[in-house]
Amino acid sequence: MDVKEILKLIVSLAICYLAARIGAVFTSSSIQTWYVTLNKPFFTPPNWLFAPVWLTLYTLMGIALFLIWRQGFHSPQVKIAGAIFGIQLVLNTLWSIAFFGFQSPLAGLIVIILLWVAIAVTIKTFLPLSKPAGVLLIPYILWVSLAAALNVAIVVLN
Repeated sequence: MDVKEILKLIVSLAICYLAARIGAVFTSSSIQTWYVTLNKPFFTPPNWLFAPVWLTLYTLMGIALFLIWRQGFHSPQVKIAGAIFGIQLVLNTLWSIAFFGFQSPLAGLIVIILLWVAIAVTIKTFLPLSKPAGVLLIPYILWVSLAAALNVAIVVLN
């Protein structure tokens, strides 16, 4: 990789880590206060697992974005893929704001359904442009599927 591509990789990762940081601002203040008071389903992962999983997923997202971006934004397909990726990243951040910031599992559920659809569309859009980029997002949609199931259960149990 040349310097230009390394910079694209760094920027791609930074964009995803920025979204993670914004979400963490809303999440961290509620984890030890509001979230612990909720009734949660038996399949809830331990709290310590969330940070490493999300760090891994944001890293994979950043690499996937880089693989698309390196093809150049001169292509309409790449521009569309980048825009769809941006939409899912905004929805990802909005989920943290809705669920933890507003302390609203119902609002979180609405956002996570939209997020899941946006991730699926991102994968579908990325695959023809870069199969590795699309495949890198599969763990993300699987984790968001689990998060959506948790979100549904929390709505039902509370």
